[in-house]
Amino acid sequence: MPQVGLGLWKIGKDVCADIVYNAIKNGYRCLDGACDYGNEVQVGEGIKRAIDEGICTRKDLFIVTKLWNTFHRPENVKLACQKSMTDLGVDYLDLYLIHFPIALKFVPIETVYPPEWNNTSEGAPRMIPDEGVAYHQTYGAMEQLVRDGLVRNIGCSNINSAFIHQVLKYATIKPAVLQVEMHAYLQQPKLLRMCREKNI
Repeated sequence: MPQVGLGLWKIGKDVCADIVYNAIKNGYRCLDGACDYGNEVQVGEGIKRAIDEGICTRKDLFIVTKLWNTFHRPENVKLACQKSMTDLGVDYLDLYLIHFPIALKFVPIETVYPPEWNNTSEGAPRMIPDEGVAYHQTYGAMEQLVRDGLVRNIGCSNINSAFIHQVLKYATIKPAVLQVEMHAYLQQPKLLRMCREKNI
């Protein structure tokens, strides 16, 4: 996995393909996206353009995306993975992460995609937890994606150290990555004040 990657969160659809293409042209090889970002089709367009122009091959790239909360039930994990692969225009993922340890009620792709935090399949938008599925069931379905050859590596996102220790106890395919957001603006106000004082 490359040490530096391009995060695809909050990149608008109108500029995403060009940004991805130019990032690859300038040496980026890791692309970190997610179903929830709503721009996987455009990411795929940027990837295709770079490959078509001979800037890189598919094997040169390390493509990451994430399983959204409404697809946590084991029977929906492969569906979500294949949708992301289709949108990205690839036949395998280098890394697939469980985006959040929060299972929400399933939203069919045909209803709204990506479903984001709100379930709109039952009227007004609202968050509807799915209490009928546990994290270990979702993780087991992720492991099956590796066995099926759709995904090279799997992992977790937005969980703490105690949670990852639980995963390690039952995982037959260990998580390759635990991705968490970490930067000064997530830290305590004292650290923020210190950064401002030192012009960091």
